[in-house]
Amino acid sequence: MHALNLAEASTAKVVDLAQVPLRELNQALHEIEADSDGSNWEILNPAGSHAVAVGVERPVTVDVRGSVGYYCGGMNQNATLTIHGSAGPGLGENMMSGTIRVKGDASQYAGATGRGGLLVIEGNASSRCGISMKGIEIVVHGNVGHMSAFMAQSGNLVVLGDAGDALGDSIYEARLFVRGNVKSLGADCVAKEMRPEHLKLLQGLLDRAGVTGVKPEEFTRYGSARTLYNFDIDNADAY
Repeated sequence: MHALNLAEASTAKVVDLAQVPLRELNQALHEIEADSDGSNWEILNPAGSHAVAVGVERPVTVDVRGSVGYYCGGMNQNATLTIHGSAGPGLGENMMSGTIRVKGDASQYAGATGRGGLLVIEGNASSRCGISMKGIEIVVHGNVGHMSAFMAQSGNLVVLGDAGDALGDSIYEARLFVRGNVKSLGADCVAKEMRPEHLKLLQGLLDRAGVTGVKPEEFTRYGSARTLYNFDIDNADAY
């Protein structure tokens, strides 16, 4: 495999995926030295490519100029990734830390199984957003689809728009904040009191996501009723 040929811009390493194989880009991102103080990368012509910038471990900044396919930013650690377009299924799946921001919409199961970091979707998210989330923080400027936060274990999902059917189905200890309407709640998910500590937490998330002109008091908090933690024959239909 030949060495990746990088075009040096004034402040960024520029990679044109119309000319460079995606595998070489990802390998170069993985080979950044551990003691590197970070760098800026600009990815051109992604053209819906899958698995762009997966598994990046270093504190680099990556700007993707266009839309991507599935699994963009999967397993992200430390990197700050911005997609200047929309993203396919599995955006930021199993991310551990860092920040991923998509300027457009995200397809299904964005942030699935995420364990840390911040995922910001400036458009809408499709079904199963935040499924089985395990510590990730997700802020969606628009709406989320059905079964979002299904089996969400920990972390925070903030939705400025509406939520589809079965929000938070079989939820554990994750916190859900929805500003708009919820079509229906899933099994064991209920509306909860918004206490001062939740208002403070939510304001911090909104600030980090770059949301302005919105107050935490406009949201409803949802979480687990904790009736499914232990099997009860009276709740058998809900399992």
